[in-house]
Amino acid sequence: MSTYTLPELPYDYAALEPVISAEIIELHHDKHHAAYVKGANDTLEQLAEAREKDAWGAINGLEKNLAFHLSGHILHSIYWQNMTGDGGGEPLEKDGTGELADAIAEHFGGFARFKAQLSKAAATTQGSGWGVLAYEPVSGRLIVEQVYDHQGNVGQGSVPLLVFDAWEHAFYLQYRNQKVDFIEAMWRVVNWQDVNARYLKAKRLPGGLLVP
Repeated sequence: MSTYTLPELPYDYAALEPVISAEIIELHHDKHHAAYVKGANDTLEQLAEAREKDAWGAINGLEKNLAFHLSGHILHSIYWQNMTGDGGGEPLEKDGTGELADAIAEHFGGFARFKAQLSKAAATTQGSGWGVLAYEPVSGRLIVEQVYDHQGNVGQGSVPLLVFDAWEHAFYLQYRNQKVDFIEAMWRVVNWQDVNARYLKAKRLPGGLLVP
């Protein structure tokens, strides 16, 4: 039995139009995300075979593949939940997302500055990658990460809360090479209820990291 499975979308393919077309959502979820799930499961099987045979010639590539495919699966699973056709705006107390709003104000100096940083991080990622709002458990603060591929350039232990997919497959059919336009449009579908819930859960994670 496979360890990882492709999650169902929480909406239909056309739910995020006109920001993201139904064609992109279908291809992105059913083909690209599915490929990361398969890649992670296949790599686990290959690692099990290596352990059984005590054959480690491919260990570097296998470990890299597992990190790549597993991180791709995890980030996409968050990505789908981070969006809604009724989203956009910013987190507000009256909408029940006041704790997230307060944290953004404290750690970024206000929503406008946070939006600018995350937008720039996502839009200027070299090659393929993500812009990520994450909870950093050592300091208990929010940070923005610029993630290369799916797994590079990440603070260890940080918990992703809001992810902007900046791989070309996320936007090219609709926005062509205008990644900046796609990132700007993404703010119209952010599900702040989901981001706020992730933030509250991250703050309650028991134990934290084993650091001095």
